[in-house]
Amino acid sequence: MSYFMVDVEADGPIPGEYSMVCLGIVIVDPLLNRTFYGRIKPISKLWVPKALAVSGFSREETLQFDDPKKVMEDLDGWIKAETTGKPIFISDNNGFDWQFVNYYFHRFLGSNPFGFSSTNLGSLYKGVVRNLSRNFKHLRLTKHTHHPLDDARGNAEALLSIAKRYDLNIRLK
Repeated sequence: MSYFMVDVEADGPIPGEYSMVCLGIVIVDPLLNRTFYGRIKPISKLWVPKALAVSGFSREETLQFDDPKKVMEDLDGWIKAETTGKPIFISDNNGFDWQFVNYYFHRFLGSNPFGFSSTNLGSLYKGVVRNLSRNFKHLRLTKHTHHPLDDARGNAEALLSIAKRYDLNIRLK
């Protein structure tokens, strides 16, 4: 299995009516040097200024970003090239990140290489430490900046720390 730590920035709360602005993915392995970053042109005329502001981009900038179909084709090819076994989607907020990635894969390519499931890093940590009020974010080394590659890398660092600290049986390649 290959573990893909994913982070998405969007200009609204749901896919379809709003758009994924950019996404960053880091393959979880000791080096954390295999990454994907895409900036995506809006697919909707709707957008929420406060949501878009989180990404650090203006609406005018996003209108110049890459074609969504091309980004998703590139991402699909990268996932296939980088995967050993089944690709596993992991995210800090998979309820948000997953919905956008899944929607875009199905809308533009007709299928999602991750299948129909994802893993939530926060829930994994709560289960490992057996405490529903605990948070993993202190385990990040990379500052959380809302640039999706920084945030995915920080979350991948946290997962590596959790795996080492709690002797999780995950195979990282």
